[in-house]
Amino acid sequence: MSNTKNAKQKFEEIAKTNQENIRRLLSNEDYPSNLDTVDDRKFIEEVLNKTKNSFNAGSSDDLGRTYQYLIDSLSSDANICLICIDIIQKTDAIWNCSCCYSPFHIVCIQKWIKDGIYQSSAINNNETNTWHCPKCRTEFDQKDTPKRYLCYCQKEIDPQFDPWLIPHSCGQTCGKRLVPECGHICLLLCHPGPCPPCPKQVNVRCYCNQSGPTARRCGFKGWSCGKICSKLLSCHQHRCEQVCHNGECLPCQKTSVRACLCGKTKAVRNCNELNFQCDQPCNRLLNCQIHECKRICHKNECGSCPRQGIRTCPCGKTKYENLPCSEDVPTCGDTCDRKLDCGLHRCLHRCHTGYCESCRQVTLKRCRCGLKEKLIPCCQEYLCETKCTRMRSCGRHPCKRKCCDGNCPPCQTICGRTLNCRNHKCLSECHRGQCYPCTHKVDVTCACGQTSVTVPCGCEKQTRKPRCNKLCLKPSDCHHTEREPHLCHFNQCPDCKQQCNLPLKDCSHLCSATCHDSVFVKEEINSSNTPWGIKEKEKLVKKSLSCPPCQVPTTVFCFGQHTSQIFPCSSARPFCCGQLCSRILKCQNHLCNRPCHLVTGVSNQTDAGTECVKCEEMCTKERPLGCQHSCPLACHPDKCPPCKQRLRMRCHCNTQVIYSDCHTFTNAIDEQKEKLKSCGKPCSKK
Repeated sequence: MSNTKNAKQKFEEIAKTNQENIRRLLSNEDYPSNLDTVDDRKFIEEVLNKTKNSFNAGSSDDLGRTYQYLIDSLSSDANICLICIDIIQKTDAIWNCSCCYSPFHIVCIQKWIKDGIYQSSAINNNETNTWHCPKCRTEFDQKDTPKRYLCYCQKEIDPQFDPWLIPHSCGQTCGKRLVPECGHICLLLCHPGPCPPCPKQVNVRCYCNQSGPTARRCGFKGWSCGKICSKLLSCHQHRCEQVCHNGECLPCQKTSVRACLCGKTKAVRNCNELNFQCDQPCNRLLNCQIHECKRICHKNECGSCPRQGIRTCPCGKTKYENLPCSEDVPTCGDTCDRKLDCGLHRCLHRCHTGYCESCRQVTLKRCRCGLKEKLIPCCQEYLCETKCTRMRSCGRHPCKRKCCDGNCPPCQTICGRTLNCRNHKCLSECHRGQCYPCTHKVDVTCACGQTSVTVPCGCEKQTRKPRCNKLCLKPSDCHHTEREPHLCHFNQCPDCKQQCNLPLKDCSHLCSATCHDSVFVKEEINSSNTPWGIKEKEKLVKKSLSCPPCQVPTTVFCFGQHTSQIFPCSSARPFCCGQLCSRILKCQNHLCNRPCHLVTGVSNQTDAGTECVKCEEMCTKERPLGCQHSCPLACHPDKCPPCKQRLRMRCHCNTQVIYSDCHTFTNAIDEQKEKLKSCGKPCSKK
């Protein structure tokens, strides 16, 4: 049940993604320069790996090119017309070069061809002009000018855009003949770029033909069996010792002592050098047995002496048949009469050996440009000082060559016109027509520089920055050594969300607030006074704020240490709890009745301090047994002094009044009290 639920949920997510893609395509929005989701990337990578594995066990550069062209065709940022430096939309009519596979707007390439052929025909007056691809410079005939918008496989005219197909594709099987020619056709659907290698299975032998046929992919049918090649080398003496390989065997690398063709020199030479020739003259006697052969080291016979047979005098008029080869041919004494280098006059000297002198006859010669004439020696060329005013082949600069014959040399000046990219200038020789597009490539990078896309020069401003999945590498602008991990981005980093943790000034705690070293705050700006009043504006300014008051909960006791309460550390102060002080006063009999207050100068929690009230009551201590008088002193801590009051009482006989101190009488024992009550006179009782 859970598997069914997960499958249904995944199907709904995929359907939602497809609907969003269709909506974006139908609204003619551009594809993003990189894939939108991680799932999309993983899916494409899996398809690519399976495609590579289906073609060959290893990797294939050609297949990689085909895949890259497929990705580029889906990305508007990657499809740039190099003529107008604009994005090729998925619904635009295009033309693809059959050599470099670069796409161009069909209107742009038609204008490019028209301008180029017009300029070329104006110069060459030739109807069979050719044109070149703006990128790879491949030459095309005028009949190859694109006239209709065709799909990639050239089968469908004006293919309609289908969001389920590759843009500019007809959706049918490609059907092109594969390269190299193997007799098979491409089985992929109509696609941009080159066709991948042939995937058909064929039975082929190895390179050296020693191993039997094995089933291989037609596009990768060459294989090595790993055995020694053993083919007979060109020396016809040794065999190839390489492992089974493609192509011709290497020349024999073994050496031996070999004699040169003339037999004078012997040296250790490679076996593949069948004919070893030294650099010395032959010097063997010719058949005349007088002269030596002057030919460089050679094989076979030296031949007859060149001074034998019929010879003529230097001017060629007199022949000598039986003249020995040891004698030189004499001059005939007649006029030389050979044609001079000018081709107009003949040599007037007597028959002579060597070359004739330069023609020195004075003739009327016309200059090269045909404007002037002058009498000068025939051997000299007459050039006037007139400068050519014709325009060179570029149509921009005059020839200015002195005495030009009409074949003005091509312009050697650098073109220097600004290219469509607006960044570089044309470095070709000055020319007619439009300059070729800029060949430079520009890397558009993310903020950290670790992710980049390569685009034609001039497109970097309109190309969206690539999405980078690396972490931001910008240094921290607060006291923390590292920022919180977040993805690479442009503009300023978000405010640090880490805890400040700086020690506070007024306490020993650490700041627990969010980092505030570099935060954006609103700042009001008063603009200049205007007739309608003062306007206040706000702007965000990055500032470093001080730490807020400490908010750590702290237990604080009242002045009298009766109770405690919890306060924030920044506002923790002793307080009055409202209870009575209740400290023991100095009299040790009463307690301080002031509300809770600060007490100083004492070392315990019970004794009263100087801030406590002073006891002003009379002594109320209990009197000794029998004393009925109160203590005359103020409240005091020690024992009361002996009572000094006088007691008045009658003696035993009741005749006399006797006086006694109160403390003496009360502290006396019974016998002493009897004595104190006695008046000492005769008792008068009967």
